[in-house]
Amino acid sequence: MADLVYEYSVVVLGAGGVGKSALVVRYAQGQFLSDYNPTIEEQYRCDVQLEGKNCVLDIMDTAGAEQFTALNEVYIKRARGFVLVFSLTQENTLQDIDNIRQQIQMIKGQEANIPIVVVGTKMDLAREREVTRDTIKELASKWGLPFYETSAKNNWHVTDVFHDLLDQMRRRYPDEPLKRRKQKKKTLKGPKHRCIIM
Repeated sequence: MADLVYEYSVVVLGAGGVGKSALVVRYAQGQFLSDYNPTIEEQYRCDVQLEGKNCVLDIMDTAGAEQFTALNEVYIKRARGFVLVFSLTQENTLQDIDNIRQQIQMIKGQEANIPIVVVGTKMDLAREREVTRDTIKELASKWGLPFYETSAKNNWHVTDVFHDLLDQMRRRYPDEPLKRRKQKKKTLKGPKHRCIIM
């Protein structure tokens, strides 16, 4: 037997050190990265079941925005959805997000309703917080995008981010070509999604 699978490419963008990799690894592997190692490029494939549909998220974790290259432009052209990451402990990283958001709109051209989720990380570091909830509400209204506050360390709202984006992509691209996948043997009980690092 074969299952129908919806496959979507996702790119994670933001400044260096804001917690992009920690966010992705927490979602993809259920682990917390405590050490910061600058990412060049990491790719994860995650099997997700949402509302009875078999989906695959092909997540690309990229280098910091300050190292924005032509390669990032290629990712943006190809991607269906975007996770824009800033740190709640560094207000200046919001400017990077705004620049990236505008870059996406410029590259995607006239495409409407681009699936995007904006993510503030390090929610657990309350004493170091610089970005207020009022600022987030104001930007969410101005940009018309969903914002999430997360903690990869404590696993707060991480899954919500990717499931919101997946829901947006499914609505935006309802005719996305389906792939057929051979049915594998059932695995033991575990997380609702399974991911592979590439």
